Amino acid sequence: QVQLVESGGGLVQPGGSLRLSCAASGFTLDYYTIGWFRQAPGKEREGVSCFSFSDGSTYYADSVKGRFTISRDNAKNTLYLQMNNLKPEDTAVYYCAADLPPPYTYYSGSDYCSDNMEWDYWGQGTQVTVSS
Repeated sequence: QVQLVESGGGLVQPGGSLRLSCAASGFTLDYYTIGWFRQAPGKEREGVSCFSFSDGSTYYADSVKGRFTISRDNAKNTLYLQMNNLKPEDTAVYYCAADLPPPYTYYSGSDYCSDNMEWDYWGQGTQVTVSS
């Protein structure tokens, strides 16, 4: 069964850290573009960070630059989002996503994190709550 399964969300105090994990099954992440999105109550979905396999670029939303890091472990077929110095405004449901770039396309990480891109696979979402 092809799926992405997320874990690592929870309740954390402001200034704390969390690492979200997203394990892929049924396919290999090696050649996939990967990304993390979030959606807070009453707000539209936001692209947090995306790494483009097409051109090797990484995008971070301005609100998370310097605090969040996207990564992957191909041996574990898992992608991660390390979140440091968390703020209450980071509270949201976080979703991972993976997409196999079509041949001869060169979308950037920024392109992938925009509203216009379609992704092959999505995780089910994990809640992150930052509160004292």
